[in-house]
Amino acid sequence: MKKTDLKKELKQLYNPPEKEAVIVDVPKMNFLMVDGQGDPNTAQEYRDAIEALYAVSYTLKFMIKKGEEVDYVVMPLEGLWRAEDMTEFNMGNKDAWEWTSMIMQPPYVTQELVQKALKQVEERRNLPALSKMRFGSFHEGLSVQIMHIGPYSAEGPTIERLHNFIREKGYGLRGKHHEIYLSDPRRSKLGKLKTIIRQPIT
Repeated sequence: MKKTDLKKELKQLYNPPEKEAVIVDVPKMNFLMVDGQGDPNTAQEYRDAIEALYAVSYTLKFMIKKGEEVDYVVMPLEGLWRAEDMTEFNMGNKDAWEWTSMIMQPPYVTQELVQKALKQVEERRNLPALSKMRFGSFHEGLSVQIMHIGPYSAEGPTIERLHNFIREKGYGLRGKHHEIYLSDPRRSKLGKLKTIIRQPIT
């Protein structure tokens, strides 16, 4: 059984360069999503959201592998982050951040399958964020992105480079700051963490 890896099929979206920002046009894709607020380093609500997203995503993977005989790699965790003034994204005031944690789902995941997966997970585990989870499409459109290598706390200069590129090219900021976490911080050294920083533009 062949295993599909959408990160490789969508290489232009999930493997940007580290040295320079690039412009991409992000199509409409489907996600499992949980909304919340607070510092991702300390907020229990954020940990609950991640636990629930992975639990349902892996349940869907095994349901589809068994029923449809299609296997695929579960996509990485992503996060939309909002600050009051996106032109001055403040890495220090994390308690006030509003976020949407999400995992992209392949096209063969349907609302019906998501409901079945949610029910299965609910029967096995008591996860507070399951009741907050939603499944829907997200169309980001024209965006600029760059790869950040290193700890999350050191993203500031990379974000500044991204915003400078946007201004230099004559674009404006739109929507929410977007991060895609390609590395597992439990298994990777902090200096080698790979995070895609993406910003929609107008």
